[in-house]
Amino acid sequence: MTENKNFKFDFAVGGQAVIEGVMMRSPAFVTVSVRNEKGEIKSKEDPYLSLTKRLKLLGLPFVRGVVGLFEMMFVGIKALNFSAGVFANKEDVENRTKKQKIIEAVMLATSFIIAIGLSIFLFKFLPLWITDFLSGIYNPIKNSFLYNLIDGVLKTSFFILYIALLNLMPSIKRVFEYHGAEHKSIFTYEKGLPLTVENAKKQSRFHPRCGTSFILIVFMISILIYTMLPRDPDFMTSFLQRLALLPVIAAVSYEFLKFSAKNIENRWMKFAVWPGLKFQLLTTREPDDKQLEVGLHALSRALELEGNSISAQGEFPVP
Repeated sequence: MTENKNFKFDFAVGGQAVIEGVMMRSPAFVTVSVRNEKGEIKSKEDPYLSLTKRLKLLGLPFVRGVVGLFEMMFVGIKALNFSAGVFANKEDVENRTKKQKIIEAVMLATSFIIAIGLSIFLFKFLPLWITDFLSGIYNPIKNSFLYNLIDGVLKTSFFILYIALLNLMPSIKRVFEYHGAEHKSIFTYEKGLPLTVENAKKQSRFHPRCGTSFILIVFMISILIYTMLPRDPDFMTSFLQRLALLPVIAAVSYEFLKFSAKNIENRWMKFAVWPGLKFQLLTTREPDDKQLEVGLHALSRALELEGNSISAQGEFPVP
């Protein structure tokens, strides 16, 4: 494995667990490493420059969060599709015809739309509908504060229950183990340690910049924002108001996540991120050595590509 001391970088690396593998994203590259049924690690490496880097306006605070959220959903679904291909023993996943690439693009777009639609239904429409129904039975719930508070508690409960149910599926448990491997690999890099399995095993599987922590932060901030809204008696108007405020909530949540990661040693910040870290008890599991090896492989390749790119630009030599 690569020794991190050879990489003179100072940037954040993010990632995601996929089917029998890990995706890592550095500033200019996305790498996916997956272990197939033969025990081999197959990798896919692509250059990827965020829109927030290409267009200065999209990189502004409170704008970059919304852009980044959609980008990560797109990149994540693409990585999942690759891992599914490797897991299904499709050895030609990188040698597709033009027709196959078009079909894959259509499927990717469809998956993206379905994922957004299902999320909106489960965590926006349904909790609000139940709250509205209850307000017709219990008059005190018509109070704007109580109405919005119950809606917020319901959608947060739905999300926690959804993740808890996923834990009952053996295949999802494997994904959560790779999620733990992703976090441990990133912690090893952030501490400047050589990227070895032994070093990664000692790291925590709970990371403050985790995507599931971000989702929980979104729910918490949405409760705060929605409770300040006057309740509209018309259900669809209330629902559309919430949809319209989603970009604002995502933007504020993203900035909070970045700020908390930079100030994690502050005792008040530790208290603020505590629920998200504890929630990772559900979304991560302790990985085995082979899973850590896959996570470290994806991270090493991303760092090597960044090193080659920076070296080529003449900024500093990379050993």
